[in-house]
Amino acid sequence: MPKLKITGGNTLSGEIKISGAKNSAVALLPAALLSESKSKIYKVPKIRDIEYLLKILEVLNCTYKITNDEIEINTTKLKNAPIPEELSEQMRASYYFMGTLLSRFKKVEISFPGGCNIGARPIDLHIKGFEALGAKVEIIKNKYIITAERLIGTKITLDFPSVGATINLMLAATGAEGRTIIENAAREPEIVNVANFLISMGCQITGAGEDTIIINQSEKKDDGKIEVYPDRIEAATYVILGALIGKDLTIKGLIKDHINAVLLKLKESGVEFLETENSITISACSNPLPINITTEVFPGFPTDVQQPFTVLLTQACGESIITETIYESRFISAGLLNEMGANTFSKGNILTIKGKTPLHSANLYVPDLRGGAALLLAALTAEGTSILDNVLLILRGYEDVVEKLTNIGAKIEIIE
Repeated sequence: MPKLKITGGNTLSGEIKISGAKNSAVALLPAALLSESKSKIYKVPKIRDIEYLLKILEVLNCTYKITNDEIEINTTKLKNAPIPEELSEQMRASYYFMGTLLSRFKKVEISFPGGCNIGARPIDLHIKGFEALGAKVEIIKNKYIITAERLIGTKITLDFPSVGATINLMLAATGAEGRTIIENAAREPEIVNVANFLISMGCQITGAGEDTIIINQSEKKDDGKIEVYPDRIEAATYVILGALIGKDLTIKGLIKDHINAVLLKLKESGVEFLETENSITISACSNPLPINITTEVFPGFPTDVQQPFTVLLTQACGESIITETIYESRFISAGLLNEMGANTFSKGNILTIKGKTPLHSANLYVPDLRGGAALLLAALTAEGTSILDNVLLILRGYEDVVEKLTNIGAKIEIIE
């Protein structure tokens, strides 16, 4: 099992180019099954989740060709086959095959999806939506079996603006008769990215990025083409790193509107940076101010960024509070930060951080993807050499993380 060896305390400068977004790419690959011929997806990140999605495509008899960061997927020989547990359990995003296979074949058999352990992550909103479209959902042991004689467009109002449910129902609705309306839809950029991909195939979709999405029946779906949006969570992570130990560190290739909530909180904390059209240049803030953060759905502060941001708040003089409203178990990494010298404590969905506390090295086990990012930032900031175990979780979401950090002056390597 690989580990990361990190010697902290080094100033980082230079440029980091943002990769394609994990959260978009893992939905776009399953969405490619809706094309009846072939699709091209550009700027696909080289991360572990993509490797497993490609294995699922092989199970479904799709062929693909990879050229640099482009993937061409041929679906002309697509077949409906059960998706085995050893693949579905590797990532949460395996559930997007529910929507695409239901749309294409009116039947899906898939083992329970996996993903990081960050609390209860039910897919009841997906299931309720499929049922509203006319599907029957059975759970047999550890499998979902979803069938429909036909899918009929309808109005679906989500109880919560879930990104996964919005995308999955949008995918399924492309195979429904008539018109489907999704109300209280999620507004995250990933929704727009997937919708634009489907539109390139000939689907009739309006309202993506707003709280009401309308999908009209489309008889035939031709070649699709899309470029994966820049990864807003990766961008935010590296911007926070710059606020910790950067010196004129430039993060380029991002979309500022996608991380505006994070940038506003950095400004509130006294962090200064230079913005251009698609980049942020930032240096370390010696005395960040304590602030309060509440995670929200887009365009609010993203839950995926609160763990890395916690590291910055350990360096603020005073008390900061983070209120987590999306997931229930996202403070595990904060407890691990305490082993590096931080002073945090949680009660329910509220985390309190008291600073300023110097950070020191430690040997720690990565609990989840974004918690791993937080520990990585802490290790780069701390004095001494840290060892992070279970780092495959970090590699799930950050392309070429070791190379990118080494190029800006970090002392980091993968060891066995």
